[in-house]
Amino acid sequence: MTLSAHTIGIDFGTTNTVLAVAASAREAEVLPFTYENRQQDMVRTALAFRRSGRHDPISEAGPWAIDMFLEAPEDTRFLQSFKTFAASRAFTDTAVFARRFSFSQLLETFLQRLGGHANTRYPKRLVIGRPVTFAGHAPDEELAHARYGEAFAKLGFDEVHYVLEPVAAAFFYAQRLTEPATVLVGDFGGGTSDFSIMRFAPGGTAEALGHAGVGIAGDIFDYRIIDAVVAPLLGKHATYKSWDKLLPIPLHYFTSFSRWNELSMMNRPPVIKALREFADASSQHRELEAFIALIESGAVYSLYQAIAQAKTALSSQVKAEFSFRVEGMAIDKTITRKAFEGWIADDLVRMDGCIETVLQRAGLETSAIDRVFLTGGTSHVPAVRALFHSRFGEARVEAGDELISIAKGLALIGETDDAARWSVAPAPPTAP
Repeated sequence: MTLSAHTIGIDFGTTNTVLAVAASAREAEVLPFTYENRQQDMVRTALAFRRSGRHDPISEAGPWAIDMFLEAPEDTRFLQSFKTFAASRAFTDTAVFARRFSFSQLLETFLQRLGGHANTRYPKRLVIGRPVTFAGHAPDEELAHARYGEAFAKLGFDEVHYVLEPVAAAFFYAQRLTEPATVLVGDFGGGTSDFSIMRFAPGGTAEALGHAGVGIAGDIFDYRIIDAVVAPLLGKHATYKSWDKLLPIPLHYFTSFSRWNELSMMNRPPVIKALREFADASSQHRELEAFIALIESGAVYSLYQAIAQAKTALSSQVKAEFSFRVEGMAIDKTITRKAFEGWIADDLVRMDGCIETVLQRAGLETSAIDRVFLTGGTSHVPAVRALFHSRFGEARVEAGDELISIAKGLALIGETDDAARWSVAPAPPTAP
């Protein structure tokens, strides 16, 4: 579509990215993407570069980047969840064949490709979402803002406002309020869960009272299922015999399960050779051969899609049937919601602690919260909702437009006369 609005809101997430514009002061719409002849509101935050004969590699973003990687993994540099490096002082750049790309260049390339797929030219004003707490150890928010700003300048944005993601979700939610309310918003992304408390007066003032965030969200929940259901069947706890001693298979072979593309890249002769040697010397030979079969199958991405589907099913069912098959490997498991909640129990404790933190920072008791608005895919998980139901009562907890509310809120903020007051300055860097 051709963009006529003077502002765009971008929810640049760890897992997904959404673009939105305001149709009026109270209504916003997302910019759709057409993939495989179907329209979708969001795309995966993924970037790929294909080796070419030219100096610059060919780039692609979103699901088109995933397709590029799956077609030729050996000739493709694939990046996902690269937002997690935004505030890292340890990350300076990454090699892409003969070139090196800084974070700013990665973000610029990603948004350029998205603009093309959305069939739009970006306007001059941008309202960009950012997490309450950037990912990583000792994140440097000033560095993240500087890197974002460099990319946005290259893209031609003259005016940029940085808005906390849960604040944008709260602004979107506030459009439905008919009376003053103090609202707690929980934004559950792929990499972080963020919380904000806002006080709203319909058609009047709005005040931010407190913010908090924790580095636990949907990606971690996916990994908990993989770690509990899949990895043990592929030899995670296997041992091998060496000089009459039983030794554990090195765990670094299994850390790659946290990201599907890293697991795919294990399909290299040296890795396969090492795993076969371990399998030949192990009593868990069958499990390790299944691990090799998975790596060689080229179906790793399909495994992770099946895991995500099982997690989604557990949000509405007490159990889900997980089935995955490739030649040389078959997994058929019934996953119960009770077991899943046990795997994520420690994560839920940390989330609950973050809810307590945001209440303390706002100086409020639980009874002072009039409404709770949950957004993001992980907000569908019953155990996550239960945290809020137990604290605030089910009647006060609402949800809606869970995956696009932040982008819409950002676009609506861009339509206000005082968009700058919603923009946040970065906090000083945390000591290492």
